[in-house]
Amino acid sequence: MLHRAGKLAQADALYRRVLAVQPNHFDALHLSGTVAIQQGRAEAAVELLTRAHRAAPKNAVCAMRLGLALTSTGRSKEAEPIARLATQLDPNIPEGWDNLAYCLKTQDRLREAIECHQRAIGLKPDFAVGWYNYGLTLSLYGHLTDALQCHERALAADPKYANGHYGRAQALQQSHRIDEAIAAYGRFLELEPNHHEAQSYRLFAMNNLDSLTREELFAEHVAYGRSVESPPIPEFRNTPEPGRKLRVAFFSPDQRAHSCAFFIEPLLQYLDPEKFEIYLYHDHFREDEVSKRLQSRATVWRRFVGQLSPQIEKVIRADAPDILVDLAGHTGMTNRMPLFARHLAPVQVTYLGYPNTTGLTAMHYRFTDAVADPVGEADAFATEKLVRFAPTAWAYQPPAFAPAPNAPPCTTGKPVTFGCFNNLTKFTDTAFRVWAQVLAAVPNSRLVFKGRGLTDEDVQARYFARFEAAGLPRDRVALLERTADTKDHLALYHDVDIALDTFPYNGTTTTCEALWMGVPVVALRGDRHVARVSASLLETVCHPEWIAPTVEDYVRIAADLAANPARLAEIRANLRGEVQRSPLLDHAAQSARFGAALRACWQEWCAARSVSTAA
Repeated sequence: MLHRAGKLAQADALYRRVLAVQPNHFDALHLSGTVAIQQGRAEAAVELLTRAHRAAPKNAVCAMRLGLALTSTGRSKEAEPIARLATQLDPNIPEGWDNLAYCLKTQDRLREAIECHQRAIGLKPDFAVGWYNYGLTLSLYGHLTDALQCHERALAADPKYANGHYGRAQALQQSHRIDEAIAAYGRFLELEPNHHEAQSYRLFAMNNLDSLTREELFAEHVAYGRSVESPPIPEFRNTPEPGRKLRVAFFSPDQRAHSCAFFIEPLLQYLDPEKFEIYLYHDHFREDEVSKRLQSRATVWRRFVGQLSPQIEKVIRADAPDILVDLAGHTGMTNRMPLFARHLAPVQVTYLGYPNTTGLTAMHYRFTDAVADPVGEADAFATEKLVRFAPTAWAYQPPAFAPAPNAPPCTTGKPVTFGCFNNLTKFTDTAFRVWAQVLAAVPNSRLVFKGRGLTDEDVQARYFARFEAAGLPRDRVALLERTADTKDHLALYHDVDIALDTFPYNGTTTTCEALWMGVPVVALRGDRHVARVSASLLETVCHPEWIAPTVEDYVRIAADLAANPARLAEIRANLRGEVQRSPLLDHAAQSARFGAALRACWQEWCAARSVSTAA
């Protein structure tokens, strides 16, 4: 009765009293293990449910829950035969198929997971939880329209199911419908006001809005930081010696073939192993060749995907890193900012993955540069101390297989072609209106967009409606689907004369890729980090003339470049070499600056520790 009433601690206490008398009592073991799952105590759940499974090996529900508990501790391969057994013992339990789908998803076996979701839904068409989980998997598989429909089916099955709103918000965000996504997150947070993961997704989406002032956006981040319960700072046992070898751990879901890896790998490659011991915490189900390369540079590699935060916290505290570096901020499949709020290391740094403050006072430093975050002006909009560690905050690793730049298309008799291959989430109606002005200023020119889903009829219809409202001529705009690999993606720049950067959310990887392919990038300098990244990159490759202080300058720069094909050919021939000679590709020097900044942060902690000890 207590368990059904949600009084889990009281129920668990009674189950334990039963087990004290009868240690092999199946119901007490099974239900106590179920409570442990509900409370987020995955390791305890595994121990109890393993004992229950031994006591009743043909109980399908117990096997199903044991498989879920094993998956939640990151032991998906061990979980799979147990989860499959549950579906064999009773193939008519929809939850069994849904849990097997989750187990397969954490192993990057999405096609098999989708088949299991379909079995679950087939058994129970009004299975709201099943529709929600099915939608999450379809999003990972890239079927965004179908994913959105699944979340709407979940809400149709149960209008009071809060996660239906959450899943719908995520699908809208991934479908680049930012305003709708933010509204949907708001509806979910009305039902679940303390859901920190949804708060983070909402913050991430808000960076794309040009309607928010930086003061308003900063206030949203500060409010998030206050909402995350932060315990007292623990007494760390790390030896406060300023010059000793440091254990530095990097936490990210993107230590794989992902844009984040293009920028962190060069720094890790050159970090002095006599000064730094590297731990890598990977929080994603996918591991690939990039993961293997990164793993080879680490003393310890840990995979946290699917694990609950209490278990991860236990592991990290046992590792005792001197410095813990966050590479994701308010992004990622599962947000881990609440973990950082718990002070997992003496020094905590955020860098690279998120273009804004985290809002956490427990995040001590944010690494950046003086162009993206001007001294004095930007400091008031960060809860962290800003560390401007290098001329530019990035070290770009271009793919070895990148094709060589070609002649600009406009020099071969083709019309001037502008291109924007940035994430479609960064597109705003304001940018569409400015791009319409660019096309108007350059007669017969065309504009090419590329991104996931752009060949979908419904998506195209939505974009063409926005284009028409902004004055972008439909017959001068081409929509290209996302390419199969990076090599094909880079080759598309052969058909682009000039790249147009998004605003207020600039490109990072796309800006670097365009420059590497010899294509000039026109960027609008904004008033915050997210709107100044391209300015930093263009300054460092010595092309500040492509940085526009105003919208009018943006249109003028684009038109002036288009009017001079000979100049575009010269740029195309020389730009890759300019990038190679810039700090962006001086990986050894950038890594040394990065390491020096980590050391300085550590020394500040040591100095503060010495003062507190003396007091």
